[in-house]
Amino acid sequence: MVESPGVTVILSDLLHLPIRDDSGRTLGVAADARFEITDDDSGRPAHARLIGLVVSRRHAGSFAGYERTSVTAPWPIARYLRWRHRGSFLVLWEDIAEISPQAVRLRSGYGRHPAQL
Repeated sequence: MVESPGVTVILSDLLHLPIRDDSGRTLGVAADARFEITDDDSGRPAHARLIGLVVSRRHAGSFAGYERTSVTAPWPIARYLRWRHRGSFLVLWEDIAEISPQAVRLRSGYGRHPAQL
């Protein structure tokens, strides 16, 4: 579950939804989410904040961790998944204008950010 002031979203409801720009053109599907994790005073994860959604132009399937640039083995799987998700990008949470059960609509002037970590 993702919470913003006044908003509660179940993440699994967002994944696989079409992502549309402000004119209604489909850009792809929500394939993954990116979080920022902050640690408490002892170094343990304390809070996760949703940064945005990864938009895959071709497939809604998982990246299986291969979006991390340091993950390269086994190489056939890494190569296949990177090829499969080529053209994917991150859209920031603040660029989302509307979420409905049918699609996620982005605001005008949204940014495309690298999906790789």
